Parts: sequence; C-alpha cells; structure tokens
Amino acid sequence: MTETERTAIEDTQTWLMQAVVGLNLCPFAKAVVVKDRVRYRVCTSAEPADLLVMLRDELQHLAEADPEQLDTTLLIAPHALPDFLDFNDFLSDCDAVLQDLALDGVLQVADFHPRYQFGGTDVDDMENFTNRTPYPTLHLLRESSIDKAVEAYPDASLIFERNIEVLNTLGHGGWQALGVRARVAR
Repeated sequence: MTETERTAIEDTQTWLMQAVVGLNLCPFAKAVVVKDRVRYRVCTSAEPADLLVMLRDELQHLAEADPEQLDTTLLIAPHALPDFLDFNDFLSDCDAVLQDLALDGVLQVADFHPRYQFGGTDVDDMENFTNRTPYPTLHLLRESSIDKAVEAYPDASLIFERNIEVLNTLGHGGWQALGVRARVAR
C-alpha cells in the first residue's frame, strides 16, 4: 500500500468515526464499522475512467462477498473529480456500470465529496456537510442491508432532518474541531 493510499484511508476512517458514527449521521454505520465489515479502496489516478474500472471491480467483489464478512465498500478517489459538479455528472457513469453488471437493485452507489452541495443550498450551509468527506468517495452498499436497517429504524425518513439539526448546532467551528480533513494533495 502506498503512502497516498494509507493516508486517504486514515483520513476517511477519521471522517467515518468522528462524523458519521460520532455524530450518528448514519445510525446504521456503527454496527458495520464495529464488526469490521467495511472495505476501503483507493483509486490514486486522477482519471475518471480509471475510477470507473475500479468501481466495476469493487462492485463485483462486493456482490460476490459474504455479507457476514463484507457489508460495504468505500472507494476513495483523492485525485479524481475535485470539482463537485463534475463529480455529480460522473454519477450517471456509475449508474451505467451498475446496470451493465446487472447489479441495479442489488447494490447501490452513494456519493460523498469534499465540496458536496445540495440543490437550493449555499455552499457553506451546514446541511451540505452530511455528505462531505475528505476526498471524493463512492460508497457501495447492499440493497438488502439498507432494507434491514430501515426495518430496524422506524423513522428512517427523519434521519436527514435530524442530521441538519445536529450539524447546524455543531456549526463550522465544531466541524473543524472533528479533525475531518484531507492530507493528500490534490
């Protein structure tokens, strides 16, 4: 493993533990993390085509893996797609890969980005931080795991609203204090 890969994984793990699990932004994440069922992969290329190749491989790997051993994958791209709008456009290519592999409905790809911005928000609005990571990241998830999690969490639709409230209370200073940052130069 290269230094870039190691650093990108460490930074992503800090984000996962401090923000996602620590702030309970995803109430389903803690169990998967504690059971060590998260795979971290890093695409060191700046080329979106190389990231798509890795995405294809990782989707196949996750689909074939035992869910009791591997539940989800974080595909981290520290050098690719630094512009959020380019990254957002790239997601249609990700969907095409899912469909090409006939995994649509079996797996899904969630997206996170350091400059994530929901439509209708200002760039610095705290609600955008629910999807901000140190690096552009594709989160590969099993649909069956999502279904089980939603069954176990009665008001899953309220998670986003709760997250906005938590992040607004935390504020920019609180987010900075979490230590969620990128150490790999882009």
